[in-house]
Amino acid sequence: MKNDKKTYKPDWQPENAGKEFAVKVVKGTENTVGSKYVAVGKKQKALSADDYADGVLKNDRTLLARTITLIESNSQAHHQLSQEVLKKVLSKTGNSIRIGITGVPGAGKSTFIETLGLYLIKHGHKVAVLAVDPSSTVTKGSILGDKTRMENLSKEPNAFIRPSPSSGTLGGVTRKSRETILVCEAAGYNVVLIETVGVGQSEVTVRSMVDLFLLLQIAGAGDELQGIKKGVIELADALLVNKADGDNEKKAEMAKSEYSNALHYLQPATKGWQTNAYTCSALTGKGIPELWDLIQKFEKTTKESGAFAERRKQQSIEWVYSLIEEGLKNNFYNHEKIKEKLPELRNEILDEKILPTKAAENLLELFFKKYISL
Repeated sequence: MKNDKKTYKPDWQPENAGKEFAVKVVKGTENTVGSKYVAVGKKQKALSADDYADGVLKNDRTLLARTITLIESNSQAHHQLSQEVLKKVLSKTGNSIRIGITGVPGAGKSTFIETLGLYLIKHGHKVAVLAVDPSSTVTKGSILGDKTRMENLSKEPNAFIRPSPSSGTLGGVTRKSRETILVCEAAGYNVVLIETVGVGQSEVTVRSMVDLFLLLQIAGAGDELQGIKKGVIELADALLVNKADGDNEKKAEMAKSEYSNALHYLQPATKGWQTNAYTCSALTGKGIPELWDLIQKFEKTTKESGAFAERRKQQSIEWVYSLIEEGLKNNFYNHEKIKEKLPELRNEILDEKILPTKAAENLLELFFKKYISL
């Protein structure tokens, strides 16, 4: 039987959506991305901090991607170089609206982000998407492939999509996401969308780096499938019931009413802003223009009240604390005596010769001994 079902295409979807764009590289051809630092089939040139910074500020997408790879590296040499790059571009950062997007698996986050991104590009914005994939426990690499699922958006010259493995980081956010946001802003992207894993891990991490936090829900899934909603709703600035189309539209409207009633009993996530529920359809584009109007209203309201600037300042303080925790953890596991002692204690724990709590105490005492003696 012939399938006559047609896919709805909003009138604001860019004309080149779905067509070929410069993200495709054919072996043996001249580089089409526009970077003078990449030669197909040849080893990449070692770059200086000035090279990286200039590339980012000129929105050379190849160099932007390489800069983010540099930031995500665990190498100490790469860390020092990335910090130099960040210092050089810092004055051009902070000029975007940072939006966190989370929701249960199956809520349509990637489709929603693509539809929203295409709408924003059509209206003159530059959109960066940091899509954080769950990590494979075997290879530590991304397993969802968000960039391949945002095919139309990835072909837009004013969109930049960076799928990164979460590497087991609590909250589903990569360890260097904050630095990545700054680099994207320096490259001229004025809307930064951060998609989280959305599997119930601490989404507080996302809240600590964005201006506005969106929670995507679906109607009729039941509390069992939406077990994360109670805690996350308290962090959300807007709740969207997605897939409000076709036979599901009435269910979505009913879910919206139920959430709206519940939200009145919760303290708003942002001072001076009332969190409400809305419906949208990432498939048809319904509700997307209204959502962007809401985001602009949020930005205007919070900037006028001072809540916007205050949140950014508080996030900077939280960033310092997270860096301290990360630094202590790295120093602990790279400590020579810890590396020597850890295998021995691991075997003793497995042989039930020592309690895990005592093993931890012994390791911490060993680690801090040199600092206590100073």
